[in-house]
Amino acid sequence: MKKMRVIAGSARRLLLVTPDGLDTRPTQDKIKETLFNILQMQVPGSIFLDICAGSGGIGIEALSRGAKRAYFIENARPAIACILKNLHKTGFEEEAVLLRQDAVAALRHIREKEVDLVYLDPPYKSDLAKRILIALDEQPYITEDTCIIVETDQESDFSFLEETGFEVFREKNYRANRHVFIRRRS
Repeated sequence: MKKMRVIAGSARRLLLVTPDGLDTRPTQDKIKETLFNILQMQVPGSIFLDICAGSGGIGIEALSRGAKRAYFIENARPAIACILKNLHKTGFEEEAVLLRQDAVAALRHIREKEVDLVYLDPPYKSDLAKRILIALDEQPYITEDTCIIVETDQESDFSFLEETGFEVFREKNYRANRHVFIRRRS
C-alpha cells in the first residue's frame, strides 16, 4: 500500500493507508496542500462530501482542518477498507458517514440542509464526473454557496455545464491534472 499523510489540523502527520493497484490515485500531498490553502476559510464547520473517495484522504484532511461532518462515497471494497482503517486511525469515525454504493445513487441518501464543499475525484477519461454533476444539480442541499471541486485531467471538457445550473468559476492547473471549481449560476 502507498503511504499518504494528513497535512494539517488535529490529525496532522498521521499516515494513511491507500489501496494497492491502479484503481485509485491518491491526491499528492503538494496538490492536496494547494487545494486546502485555497479552501482554508471554508473548511472549518463545513459539511464536506468526498465523492469517489478512494482512501478517504481528502475528506479526512477536511475533518482534520475542522469540518463538522464528512461524507465518504465509495463502492470499491479495497478502498472502503482503507477508509474505515483511516477513520479509525485518525479518530474521525463519529464525524464521518460512509456511503458504500454507486456515487450517483449515494447522492440521494445525503440528509443535509446544505452541503458546503463537494470534492469529486472520479476515474479520468470516464463520464462519471458528468453523471455526478448532473445528479448534484438536482439535489436541494447544493446551494449558491456550495463549492464543488473536480479533480480531473488537463483535457476534460466541462462545456456540458451550460445545460445545468452550474458554472466553472476557477481552475487550478498542475503538471498532470487540475482542479475545476464549480458553483451554481446566480
